[in-house]
Amino acid sequence: MSTFDERARTWDTPERRARAETVAEAIRGAVPLTGDMRAIEIGAGTGLLGLALAGDVGELVLADPSAGMLEVAREKLGARGGAGVSAIRFDLLTDPPPQPPFDLAVSLLVLHHLPDTVEALRAIAALLQRGGWLALADLESEDGSFHSADAEGIHHHGFDPERLAATAAEAGFVDLSVGRATVLVKEDRTYPVLLIVGRRS
Repeated sequence: MSTFDERARTWDTPERRARAETVAEAIRGAVPLTGDMRAIEIGAGTGLLGLALAGDVGELVLADPSAGMLEVAREKLGARGGAGVSAIRFDLLTDPPPQPPFDLAVSLLVLHHLPDTVEALRAIAALLQRGGWLALADLESEDGSFHSADAEGIHHHGFDPERLAATAAEAGFVDLSVGRATVLVKEDRTYPVLLIVGRRS
């Protein structure tokens, strides 16, 4: 099994860059982003989604548990002059929330890697100030064919939009909506990607 640390140097493929840009555009259409927002990308990897949104917010934290991914992300920040952007090691399910609370939490194809979805969403709520925004993109329910047999840490084969919204409500989010962020194509098969948006109650 290849780990995220081992894959970090080859992570930023044209396909993944384009995917992140498309999802960033969907988030812009769903969340009123402002220059005084403090945002966090959860499971940021090399920061593709977060960096696509960096110009829309005031401060951005790229958070990931993988040292290899963070090394690549920090190299990017050094090369681009990442004012207002930082990268930290952070495990959503085990580490205390960084302070102060955030105005926005985003992620791309992260939630299906977390075993307990309610626990994960509650941990995300703990990152946010009251009224803070959630914008998570992940696969809609699929038959398990999206990932290869040796893919790391797959706990869910996507999510049913209505059930995910109900789970987010249980975790403390309100004003929830679930839309379509993009559609991924892999080996001539299509895999819809949902975008769940809400606010911490």
